[in-house]
Amino acid sequence: MADTPENKADGAAADQTQQPQVKMRVLAQYIRDLSFENILVQKGAQGDVQPEVKVSVNLDARKRATENQYEVITKLNVTATSKSDQTTLFVIEMEYAGIFHVEGLPAEQLHPYLMIECPRITFPFVRRLVSDISRDGGFPPVNLEMIDFVALYRNEIARRVQEQKEGQPTN
Repeated sequence: MADTPENKADGAAADQTQQPQVKMRVLAQYIRDLSFENILVQKGAQGDVQPEVKVSVNLDARKRATENQYEVITKLNVTATSKSDQTTLFVIEMEYAGIFHVEGLPAEQLHPYLMIECPRITFPFVRRLVSDISRDGGFPPVNLEMIDFVALYRNEIARRVQEQKEGQPTN
């Protein structure tokens, strides 16, 4: 029997149905840990202060006891210093977690998926919280720039490779 266009189309459809489909659901999101330290008020300083903000981000992912469930944690540190004298005005330290159900993903793609796609989903909530916390603390709202989670992931992989080359243990 010759391959006719109809037969080829049926074969392609059969190939697509045999490939596993990636299924992902967000089961929960929550603040694991939060600290806001208003150093400016503690020192009793007053006046109009223009903060310069520095942000550091770390990510962590853990397998949960339930099959195909993972906890992905975005660890954020926001430090605002005075532009005029470089004194620290406030510090926000937050760990924001999401519980994800992920299945149908090849094992070699799971780690990048958890460290890139899952934080992209939770980032708008982290961004809103940081803005609200800084505003409610008496400062201009800190509106975080978008984070390039792909670059963050690549930098972390490169750092780990470099540490292995130097013979240092990785975290």
